[in-house]
Amino acid sequence: MNNPYFNEEHNILRDQIKKFVDKEIVPYGEAWEEQGYVPRELLKKMGEVGLFGLMHEEKYGGSGMDIRAATVLAEELAQSTFGGVTVTALVHTNMASPHLALAGSAAQKEKYLPSIVAGEKITAICVTEPSAGSDVAGMKTRAVRDGNEWVINGSKMFITNGVYGDIYFVAAKTDPNAKSSRGISIFIVEKGTPGFSVGRSLKKHGWKCSDTAELFFEDVRIPAENLLGEENKGFYSIMKNFQHERIVLSAMAVSEAQKAIDITIENVKNRNAFGGTLWDKGVIREKMARAQTKVSVAQNYLHYVSWLDSQGSECIKEVSMLKGFACDIANEVMYDCMQFHGGMGFMSESPIERMYRDSRVLPVGGGATEIMYVEVAKRM
Repeated sequence: MNNPYFNEEHNILRDQIKKFVDKEIVPYGEAWEEQGYVPRELLKKMGEVGLFGLMHEEKYGGSGMDIRAATVLAEELAQSTFGGVTVTALVHTNMASPHLALAGSAAQKEKYLPSIVAGEKITAICVTEPSAGSDVAGMKTRAVRDGNEWVINGSKMFITNGVYGDIYFVAAKTDPNAKSSRGISIFIVEKGTPGFSVGRSLKKHGWKCSDTAELFFEDVRIPAENLLGEENKGFYSIMKNFQHERIVLSAMAVSEAQKAIDITIENVKNRNAFGGTLWDKGVIREKMARAQTKVSVAQNYLHYVSWLDSQGSECIKEVSMLKGFACDIANEVMYDCMQFHGGMGFMSESPIERMYRDSRVLPVGGGATEIMYVEVAKRM
């Protein structure tokens, strides 16, 4: 069936990513889960085949496409069943590097973007702190101007790509007297800068092959030209990029839920119980039909919202509804799929066990579900 929100270019891209996932990710994901990070060799390959530059400018090695391309990327990576791989890539492509692409000077983009698009340098966005997650304005990290340098002090928590990243876009308060949502700026901090350190690699409930870190900044001195965008305008940059971050996380959620349904349908059609297969039981068929209906609705809305954004529409309400709905549906579907796997669904060798764990963070990351519906309510 033709999808009215995508064109032939997106279909070709989808086929390309599907083949890449089957060849380069699926056979190795289990080993990466054990080691706790995605190898740089894979990320370099992703850069080489153009997956890291879909939305970046062509002059820096990108393809200059819109959010629909990123939606396709997120959906197809999620089909691997390894959420940690998917989020490692998406943080780089749609959560961290866009800050440079949108707010960076010509010199900054020329210096960093080609290696980011090529997968030679991996990026991280450093906003979250122990007491400042969805409440971005509550951050405590400070940056003070000292001549031709900025001096950063503070810490960041739950930073994806924090251990093995190379370029960090760090949000910090630059005007402590400003109103809560103002006075925040973003800075480019490279790995190896004196005073910047990884406090610890964090052990997680899910996304185990995605490295996550606590970061410390102790009198970290960076050149004045490492200010990204306008001073004290970082909050608005963060809020603007949240739109695309929430779309790709929703795409990840919807696609993982669909994959869970596909795996579970195969399981219940082949699993014998009570004199027949589980699929013979009306309660199973009804439950799975309801799950498929919800996921299909979420997927169609995802594609519509991606298209809406690609048309230049301000769609904060729609994106917020999508993020809240899609991520909650993913968790609901994962619960039922794990239930229908019986005891095997509880075993770590089962993809459903991993997917069930991985999906739990989706209603938290990129803006908690509760915050999403607050944003919706503001616009009703």
